[in-house]
Amino acid sequence: MSAMPIRRIAATLLHPLRAAQARIDAWVMARVKRQPGPIAIPRHRVYILPTRFGAGFTLMLLVMLLGAMNYSNSMAFLLTFLLAGLGLVGMHHTHANLVNLQLRAGVARPLFAGETAQVEVRIDNPSLQPRLSIALAWPRAAATPEAVADLPAQDGALLTLTLPAPRRGWLRAGVFGVSTEYPLGLFHAWTWAELDTALLVFPQPAPPGRLPPGTAGHGSLDAGQRPGQDEFSGLRAYQRGDTARAIHWKSLPKSPQPLVKQFHETLDQDLWLDWSALPQLDTEARLSQLTRWVLDAETLQQRYGLRLPGHVIAPGLGDAHRFQCLKALALHGAEA
Repeated sequence: MSAMPIRRIAATLLHPLRAAQARIDAWVMARVKRQPGPIAIPRHRVYILPTRFGAGFTLMLLVMLLGAMNYSNSMAFLLTFLLAGLGLVGMHHTHANLVNLQLRAGVARPLFAGETAQVEVRIDNPSLQPRLSIALAWPRAAATPEAVADLPAQDGALLTLTLPAPRRGWLRAGVFGVSTEYPLGLFHAWTWAELDTALLVFPQPAPPGRLPPGTAGHGSLDAGQRPGQDEFSGLRAYQRGDTARAIHWKSLPKSPQPLVKQFHETLDQDLWLDWSALPQLDTEARLSQLTRWVLDAETLQQRYGLRLPGHVIAPGLGDAHRFQCLKALALHGAEA
């Protein structure tokens, strides 16, 4: 017999409730479909098993029942059946605590690669009874759920689950669990759901410091003017070394000293962030550097455009333009 079946048998014997829940989860999660929401939790999709305390409670009742039968003690029988009835009523309320709750996707806020995504889930309680201790968690999460809330009658709550975002592109939230152990903690009721939630992950910005190249016709983060031959910018006093062609001869009769024509070459005030300006970097490093330049240009309020292979975004400024550029960088080379 191989090691894997032995481990499964050992896990089943040592943790029977956990093994049973794992088998139910595997069967259910294979049938969970992504839905846009709202998702109503039907009664037949709520699963329930005893907790560790519930298993201990059941064992205690068996011992009490054996003692009552051995001594034929009516009061012991009464106490045993009273506690058993209390446990059954608690099981009913635990199961009903999840039924007909509605799940909706919250705001999917974009983020940068390497950050932690905040996945928002809105839980609404349409019934006239409050629903207490409703918990959300990812599959195979720690024993402590990530988010817990009490839902007033005909009201709801916004819960947040965290999810790492290591890479750029679309990040699907995936399947999450909704559970409760209210009111007695003797039973664990749960179900699985998947909302059609996707968060846009921008490339991780490169460290600040590197400036985009600024040339004639292409802006720079320090754009301005420099000496050249393009545009006439005024007259200045003659200096030794100036050529005769530069002297403004028409002003000689009116000026005590010769004046020289001065020209400047104007750098384009629109900054172009160009993919081809970083030939020495690989794809991800280029996207990271272009992301940094987008953020810097927006901070300095410098109009900028973006040139990517097969995609050009005209110069602009503002939150909408920033998002358009960062989205293009995030989805470069991938399907939107």
